[in-house]
Amino acid sequence: MSTLFTNVTAVLMDEEGSVLRNGYVAVRGTGISHVSPCRPEGVFDQTIDCAGKVMMPGFVNAHTHVPMTLLRGYGGGCDLHTWLNQYIFPAEDKLDDRAVAAGTALGLAEMIASGVTCIADMYMRPGIIAGQVLEAGISANLSLGGTYFEDPAEFSAERCSDCAAQIALTEEWHNAGGGQILVDASIHGEYTSVAPLWRWMADYAHAHGLGMHVHISETEAEHKGCLERNGDTPIQTLDRYGVWDGRAIAAHCVYTTPEDWAVMVQKGVSCVHNPYSNLKLGSGVAPIPAMLAEGVNVALGTDGVSSHNSTDMFADVKLAAILHNGVGREPTAVMARQALEMATVSGARALGRHTGRIEVGRVADLILVDFDAPNLIPCHDVRENLVFSAHGSNVVMNMARGKVIYQNGDFFTLDLERVRDEVRRYALPLIFG
Repeated sequence: MSTLFTNVTAVLMDEEGSVLRNGYVAVRGTGISHVSPCRPEGVFDQTIDCAGKVMMPGFVNAHTHVPMTLLRGYGGGCDLHTWLNQYIFPAEDKLDDRAVAAGTALGLAEMIASGVTCIADMYMRPGIIAGQVLEAGISANLSLGGTYFEDPAEFSAERCSDCAAQIALTEEWHNAGGGQILVDASIHGEYTSVAPLWRWMADYAHAHGLGMHVHISETEAEHKGCLERNGDTPIQTLDRYGVWDGRAIAAHCVYTTPEDWAVMVQKGVSCVHNPYSNLKLGSGVAPIPAMLAEGVNVALGTDGVSSHNSTDMFADVKLAAILHNGVGREPTAVMARQALEMATVSGARALGRHTGRIEVGRVADLILVDFDAPNLIPCHDVRENLVFSAHGSNVVMNMARGKVIYQNGDFFTLDLERVRDEVRRYALPLIFG
């Protein structure tokens, strides 16, 4: 399949911060083949006129729990640990494969319609999630969030069900769909696991060339508890067990320290900033400007819908741009360009994906935003409008891996009515009666 986009205004997300105007972008197969003010030669299967639209790379949502869409708004008004133990964990105990599939499909539909083309998801039953992702057409790094609550002295890979699940997930799904699915190793968090599991996951990731996905220093209680148990922060504790020896993402990082950032820079660990979720749960504000200044790669994620209430990445881009300006009383603490980078090219780097920019050779993950919408008129600066004015509802096209999967309200890979019916008639009654 080949596509030619004409009359293109595009935020390329390159090193120079370029904006292509009145140009052409061509896609052949899954990749971008042409980006230029000049029309390319050749015949294309379809042509899309981008007049009145702005093209940008699709969003990389670098920390999600997609099936938790079923728990949207449930248990609001609690801190993280109360919310998890009294609301979320009991509800999740009732989930089965069919409910997870329904919640995943609903979450993917919401993300696709608001411009997401790639995710990093951590959740139970990841094989079910993988099947839904393949059908939907976006890319995903999938992990299961390994936990172990028993005596560390009794740990073995045979006794830990999450070790077996990790092996099965990797063998069945890693590189599925020609790389559409990548499997990451994972540790839910330092406080929900033990040292022998950390070592096992680190060794398994290294042996199989997998990335790593971990919740890190999300709350003050978690961070202080680790210091009391191990004499070090979560970042430094896990580093002793080889957890950061490959590509890795550390979600949240609210209470990380300069010493942690040095480890992250040295080992290439990416922070995934989740500003909306951290604020809603009262967890705090991650020190993102300081981390950026020290050279940490910072990506952006929505976290679960249960603690965010939506997957609109535009909301997190805007919040990432304004939150730190207000906290630091400095209007340049995080600039519009930096916020967009977190959601695109920096997220792609964190996930080991060759996307996030509009340039020849990159994966064709592209979205169009309607700049004729009232909230985007006038436009004095394209990036300013994207960061501070746009909403997910302004997305009018989503192309993932060279295929248009959503356009003008229509889904081409998902049956939205069937998804709604599954959620309303099966999944929600199963959880809530």
